[in-house]
Amino acid sequence: MAVYFYYGEEDFNIDLELEKLRSKLNPDFLSMSYKVMDNPDYESMITALRSSPMMFGSSLIVIDIKNYFFKGDDEGEGDYTLSDSELDDIKVSLENNQEGVDIVFVVKIPRDEDKKIDSRRKLYKILSGFNVKEFPAFKSYKAADIANWIKNRAKDKKLKINDDAITVLIEQIGTNLRQFDGELEKLKLVAYPENTVTKKMVEENCISNEDLFNITNYLMNGEKGKAVAEYKQLLNKKYPLEILSALQTMIRKWIIVKSKSNAPMQEIMKLTGIRYDFMVQNLKKDLKNVQLKYLVNLKENLFDIEYRIKSGQVLDMESEVEIALLR
Repeated sequence: MAVYFYYGEEDFNIDLELEKLRSKLNPDFLSMSYKVMDNPDYESMITALRSSPMMFGSSLIVIDIKNYFFKGDDEGEGDYTLSDSELDDIKVSLENNQEGVDIVFVVKIPRDEDKKIDSRRKLYKILSGFNVKEFPAFKSYKAADIANWIKNRAKDKKLKINDDAITVLIEQIGTNLRQFDGELEKLKLVAYPENTVTKKMVEENCISNEDLFNITNYLMNGEKGKAVAEYKQLLNKKYPLEILSALQTMIRKWIIVKSKSNAPMQEIMKLTGIRYDFMVQNLKKDLKNVQLKYLVNLKENLFDIEYRIKSGQVLDMESEVEIALLR
């Protein structure tokens, strides 16, 4: 059938595209028709690319190839290579992809690391000959783009959302599309049966910076036990994934402020979505004694647990988020 190449920093938009393709499969045979591969070696990859179509309908193969473009950590992850002959085999297999088999190559680029996919690589040139689409992250200073995304996503959920409600959402969340989506799911229940989301609904039901203040304050000071205690209290009124997404948005801002402390104030404000320079200055002071490595590790832990929750690998979300905060 078709070959796709999706890459970019906005992993949630990539996931939405993958879900569209997955939804076309026969739900009774998903365990056989849907396959996900995590940076496979050449032999595993070429075997999958040469797969025959299933007798019960179409099949979908999703192949994460991030390690073929970005160097991994000290444990040896990443920096994968393919020989010219292996690349030629891959190209031929894709050009002769069989009817009934969709193949999607995916590269989710880490945010805030100033990484770009290398378009000079032969693998990129091969994949760009098919259905290629980049998914860049939304810029916090381009509120109109984020607002349009929220409106369209709300429409997909058969919701209408007022402009002032969108403004409040953006002020509370920033650019985290996954969190926007979660809040819209909740607001859909709140707005029923009129299905129109108002500013008041957002203010009363969506997580805000005030809700997170104590957790983030303790995390900033390395008091993880107290942060977990606050997290448990917040669970009385908020869903674990809501808290998790909001924390990631907050910590992302910290990383930007910490890593770009010498950058012009306007640049930091644009990257973080923080509206006032005095707020950036105060945040710089708060983060003065916090190591950037600590913040990055914390963000990676939270991202990892969110991915595991979303992929159905976690049974006890509340406890797993606690562990991620303590790690």
